Amino acid sequence: MFERGLWATRLITLLAVVFGIFGATVLFLIASADILHVMNLTYQYFFASYHPEDFHADIVAEIIGAIDLYLIGVVLLIFGFGIYELFISEIDPAKEEENKILHITTLDQLKDKIAKVIVMVLVVSFFQRVLHTNYNGAIEMLYFAASIMGLAIGLYFLNKVGK
Repeated sequence: MFERGLWATRLITLLAVVFGIFGATVLFLIASADILHVMNLTYQYFFASYHPEDFHADIVAEIIGAIDLYLIGVVLLIFGFGIYELFISEIDPAKEEENKILHITTLDQLKDKIAKVIVMVLVVSFFQRVLHTNYNGAIEMLYFAASIMGLAIGLYFLNKVGK
């Protein structure tokens, strides 16, 4: 009886699944609203003679911000699906499809998938911040180049380890 009760406590992970999926949905909606805002600004730029300073950099930064939110939403989706499959049950419709991107069989597999998406979130965030950075000398440009090189090397090794 104790073991049955202990085994039933795994169902508490449903909270993580439900709220993870809910969080992903919220992030997808917010990112989509950001893209709609960019579309509205673009319309004003072309048809209403609205030409603010740094328009292009602001538009690119907003689009990158939306991509960042989409990626974080993907992390939450992977997390929700993975927790469900690890602790509750395999998802039957997922077994029937050939695309196994959300199919998780081990905790290490879940961690690897989430880590890769989180690294991409960090790359996108880095790119977004770079757009609004002012460089006032050669040493700052050198730091900028070194950070891009470090990022590229890190992505290279992350890709090598994943294969």
